[in-house]
Formats: sequence, C-alpha cells, structure tokens
Amino acid sequence: MKQNIVVIPTFNEIENIEDILRAVMNLDTPIDVLVVDDNSPDGTSEKVLQIAEEFPDRIFLKKRLKKNGLGTAYVAGFKWALKHNYEYIFEMDADFSHNPNDLPKLLEVCKNVADVAIGSRYVKGVNVVNWPLSRVLLSYFASVYVRFVTSMNVMDTTAGFICYHRSVLEQINLDKIKFVGYAFQIEMKYRAFSRNFKLVEVPIIFTDRTKGKSKMSGSIIKEAVLGVLQLRFKKLFNKL
Repeated sequence: MKQNIVVIPTFNEIENIEDILRAVMNLDTPIDVLVVDDNSPDGTSEKVLQIAEEFPDRIFLKKRLKKNGLGTAYVAGFKWALKHNYEYIFEMDADFSHNPNDLPKLLEVCKNVADVAIGSRYVKGVNVVNWPLSRVLLSYFASVYVRFVTSMNVMDTTAGFICYHRSVLEQINLDKIKFVGYAFQIEMKYRAFSRNFKLVEVPIIFTDRTKGKSKMSGSIIKEAVLGVLQLRFKKLFNKL
C-alpha cells in the first residue's frame, strides 16, 4: 500500500500552484500530490503537468470538465487516492493559507492518536493571519453554531486542512456527500464523528491568500447554515 497523498483542488491558481507543489515535494516526509483542476482557463493544469515531469510518480493531475464545487473536487480526489491504495489522504488549499510544513505534523497525529487529524485555527485561541475581523468572527461563530447543533467536540468545524486514514473515507459513503462549500467540510467531520472515528485537532496558523482570488461567496455560507440542520435531522432519523 502507498503511504501519503494530499489532494489539492484548483481553479485559476496559476499564481500559486508551482510554489505549493515544490513546497510539498521539498518536505522531508514523502507526500505525493493529486491536483484536481476544474478546467482552469489560466493554465493551472498545464503548469501541474510541467512540474510533474520533474517528479514522476509523485505529482498527479485529475482534470475535470468544468467548475463544479470544492466538495465534489475533494470527493473525486478521495476516490482516486483510495483506488490507488494510499493509506493517509490529506486535503489542503492551493493558496498557502495552509502551510505545507504542517503536513507531517498532521500525519504524525493521524498515525498515532487519531483517525482524522484536523488542522485547527481555533483549538488554541484564534490563529488567523490577514483576515478582516468580520470574517474571523463569521468563521469562529459558524463553528460555535455547528458544535451547538451537532454536539461535535471540534473547535474548527469548517477547517479544510485535514488528514484522513483511508478507513474513514472507505466507511463514509462518498457518493452520498451532498454539500460543496463550508458545509462539505462540516459534513465530512460529522459523518466521521457519527461513525465513532476519533477526530483530533492540531493547532495551526492559517494565513489568508496573498495571490489569486478567494472563492468564498454568500451562497456557500448559506449552504453551511442550512446544511448543518439537515445533517442533524438525518442523524436523528438514522439516515446519515
């Protein structure tokens, strides 16, 4: 069985993709990369293929026909990683808001004490750099709301920097994952929590992107607020 791979979804990340790939390749801990690109018109996928020539069997590209949501990109990446027999499967943004140097730290926790290791902004205070206060408050209180509704003991419920043991992804029915934005991150954690997997938060510093454009939108936030209630009702009626 292969060991470690990080799934990185992209859409128009030409300004970041080469640097993030090289940062992962330069880690002392070997971690492969699968980029799931939603047919970026800026040449992101072409750059991935160019860098992949330098790192054969380490960097892979799954190109989709159109922009179809973060959640579906991760699900496609998770299925690819499972099919190719990876044991530890990460998710991470392409824009350096998640520090690649924290990947080994998540891996160590996932190997030794957890089924799901979560890179958490809020487990030790608020560790966010370059966000306006309004967005920090929105994100923080979104997690408070999610904990209240779901009873999950997770401080950063919308975190998107995660290491899964493959057994978690095998037992979560990926075909039933419904949500695509913030709610996708909540849904994955809640499905793992509902199946009694151990979720452990690892403190990280989250730094907002300095290059490229954020994909955040009002519809993503609305999906998260309403989606949490849907997940809770499904759990109550044993349909999760």
